[in-house]
Amino acid sequence: MKKLTAALALLAVLATSCDRHRTKAARLVENYAVVTIPAPDLSGITDNGKEVLNLYRFAADEVDNIYWKQNFGDKEALLSSLSDPAAKLYAEINYGPWDRIDGKPFVEGYGAKPAGACFYPADMTAEEFDAFADPDKLSPYTLVVRDGDSLKTVWYHDAYAESIGKICNYLQAAADITIKESVRDYLLKKIDGLKTDDYYASDKAWLEMTDSKMDLVLGPNEAVDDALYGEKASYGAYVLLKNLKRTEELGALTARLPELQKMLPGDPAYHAFVPGAESNIFSCNVIYYCGYTNAGFKVIAINFPYDAKVQEELGTRTILFDNIIREKFNRTVFPVGMTLFEDAYQSHLDASAFYWNIVFREIAKGLGVKETVNGKGTVGEALGNESLIFEKAKSNVIGTYLCAQEVAAHRISALIQKEDVLATFVANIIRSCRFGAADPTGAASIAVYNYMLEKGAFARKASGRYSIDYGKTWEAIESLGAEILRIQALGDIDAARAFVNKYVVAAPTIEADIVSLELEKIPVDIRFTYEK
Repeated sequence: MKKLTAALALLAVLATSCDRHRTKAARLVENYAVVTIPAPDLSGITDNGKEVLNLYRFAADEVDNIYWKQNFGDKEALLSSLSDPAAKLYAEINYGPWDRIDGKPFVEGYGAKPAGACFYPADMTAEEFDAFADPDKLSPYTLVVRDGDSLKTVWYHDAYAESIGKICNYLQAAADITIKESVRDYLLKKIDGLKTDDYYASDKAWLEMTDSKMDLVLGPNEAVDDALYGEKASYGAYVLLKNLKRTEELGALTARLPELQKMLPGDPAYHAFVPGAESNIFSCNVIYYCGYTNAGFKVIAINFPYDAKVQEELGTRTILFDNIIREKFNRTVFPVGMTLFEDAYQSHLDASAFYWNIVFREIAKGLGVKETVNGKGTVGEALGNESLIFEKAKSNVIGTYLCAQEVAAHRISALIQKEDVLATFVANIIRSCRFGAADPTGAASIAVYNYMLEKGAFARKASGRYSIDYGKTWEAIESLGAEILRIQALGDIDAARAFVNKYVVAAPTIEADIVSLELEKIPVDIRFTYEK
């Protein structure tokens, strides 16, 4: 261990001396490889449709303004204070002065990021919040603010009224000109949702909107930034174009969701939830990201909505971001594996295996349980702050568990092997550990890495490269998947905290990998520019 620590220190010194001529911010920016999203192919889209697409982008830009307020506050004040162009760019990447990789400030004058972002008063104590009797305080769609010496809640639609009004105007204009009745219905109900912070009707309308070549996912959806209580939802937006041929291919999986649910590991009582029959899977190219979706690490697929009632009645929609999945694999996952795997395992790094792992990872988000089986409420309510880490770990592990079985049973058209699925999964987990414990995805990946290392699934050799035991990898995935489902189903907060305390710790091997990848200048993630 002492030799490894000394080696890490030496490598860090060498890396620093080589980069001395550049500012710290310039080096940080290089953690994100530039990906240019080309102008979309709009052949087959009507003139009305093209104008709808423009209106979607205008609405998304306004979402960006809301998210800056949620995550940091005054965007212009921060950016105008930065004279270094690289620092300004890095602040734009992170939507604030805090680095999403390690959670630390990279701009002088700022302390640690408030755990509750801008959702709660920075000086609010836990005792004060517990004594606050307003039942709306834990709504995903309220801010908790000071009211003299007391606290009060403010609904998002009031807090961000100016931006919400602009978004609704853009969506109304799109609804007025679209020729698709299902799109009009969705947009009108989304407007109602934004004005009332009640998204039940718009979630249902979105799932029923299956005949459009374009899609808009917009609103406060994920509680990524609330590290205090794990409740408050951040605003984000995606503008998408559907890949019709691949969507048709993926559609066959939706009928098999109940079957996939039964295939999950562990006690069947812990995954008795029955997904709604209207679930669907889309393959899309992303043409625009805004808000939390654009902050730091880029999402490559989604499974919405999160409303458990809608999931039970209709199901969920899984959307695969084909163009971004490809870029992520080529720029991060593949080079990580080629750098850190021993030669015998490199041939199993496969783009199709990565794609299908992501398909089943997103499907897995709609499986398992949503309500605890012992009356503790929803999984989110029972596990609190730990729920997001467990949900991300579950989707990755269970997704790979299902994908490997489907590949072994030859139910996937891609020419891949089970070993391809497992090796590519391991490379992606190692890669995602670079996100750091400050990020829920990074924390979940660190936990999965440490668990699998403990079980002998893989080993880091003296050379700094990994060998993989495929049998033990499979056993670890199965046992970890079963344990996560058990903790979620029982709402076992004590077990959840014990798991996080034990496994969400950056081991020396992870730190050594990070240094190796930095020396090879392999980016942590990607950022976008847009072709006009």
